[in-house]
Amino acid sequence: MTGYRQVLTVPGLASLLCVSLLARTAITADVMALTLYVVLGLNLSYVAAGGITAALTAGVALGGPLLGRLIDARGVRTVLLLTILAQVAFWASVPFLPYAVLLPAALLAGLLMVPAQSVTRQAITATVPAGRRRAAFALESVQGELSYIIGPALVILGAATLSPDVMAWVVGATIVAGGAGIALLNPPVRSDGERTATRIPRRRWLRSGMIAALIMAFGATTLLSGVDLAIVATLRESGQVSWAAVVVVVFGVCSIAGGLVHGALTRPLPTWLLLALLGMLTIPAALAHDWRWLCVAVVGAGLLTAPTLATVADSVSRLAPAGVRGEATGLQSSAQSAGFALGSPLVGAAIDLTVPAGGFVTAGLAGLIAAVIGYALSRRTRAGTGTPPAADTRQAMVHL
Repeated sequence: MTGYRQVLTVPGLASLLCVSLLARTAITADVMALTLYVVLGLNLSYVAAGGITAALTAGVALGGPLLGRLIDARGVRTVLLLTILAQVAFWASVPFLPYAVLLPAALLAGLLMVPAQSVTRQAITATVPAGRRRAAFALESVQGELSYIIGPALVILGAATLSPDVMAWVVGATIVAGGAGIALLNPPVRSDGERTATRIPRRRWLRSGMIAALIMAFGATTLLSGVDLAIVATLRESGQVSWAAVVVVVFGVCSIAGGLVHGALTRPLPTWLLLALLGMLTIPAALAHDWRWLCVAVVGAGLLTAPTLATVADSVSRLAPAGVRGEATGLQSSAQSAGFALGSPLVGAAIDLTVPAGGFVTAGLAGLIAAVIGYALSRRTRAGTGTPPAADTRQAMVHL
């Protein structure tokens, strides 16, 4: 645990992780808040709710690299203030907008979502020494798991006890509060030696190594999104759907444990191998048809989830030159958002065509395919000729 203590003594990082957790928990819950508002508040179908959440998710995926590039050019605080104003306008008006207006408004809100995750990752890269970043990114991944466990559950509880309208306002206010907190902290996204870093053409850094990391980020979240749906479908078939939340919590707790262990290791596994193992350990969950056995079946995949996401973030941070770090981390966020958006319909189609257990197989295969592609691209990078890469880049190649 010494590594974690050293990370948390980095000036400002502990405060940033706390405030970022607040923002990320609300951002994680925003899809659930909008779904419940459309279904319960507007009395529309789940298809209509899916349209709103798809618009929001598409906006987040498209906006990631755009906001990251703006951070590179204008700094963190300017972008945070812009996105905070956009979130205030959207969430304050949600209960008053008809569906036809809410749909494009959700897309715009996604485009200008508070970049809490991206800023946190950039700050870790800028302030934490390279030898300690594995522990720092492990904490960041654990933070993400906590947000997924807490956020949607609180929204469901709040919508049941208060109202969907009120919960929409609460989620929006929490996103704004978290963004404002990060803006007040104004974390550095470049180290002292990187202050004069200039923008590098995309063709010089968006190469096979970075593409491998982005593909694996996409594959990991495609798998995770699909697993959530497969859990619900499996338990629904056995008449135990009310226990799905327990299985998801077990998965999340195992991920947190795995992330903490990963951050303390001296020699972590490469990203492609972690993702491949995650995919392979997901497939056997198809054999479980009872919530108790499903809790056991997801332990292995859960233990590898946070480590996989942490190594992806670490690799991107090492491969991205300082002058384009914002855009690179934005692309990573976009890849992960796209994976979350694709995972559910992909696995849903497999479930409809086969049986609920087919959802776990499809999700696991998606992770395996991404791992194989990532491995092939990373080997291509190491086998290439030309100018030797910098130390951080060489280490990133090892991590891939």
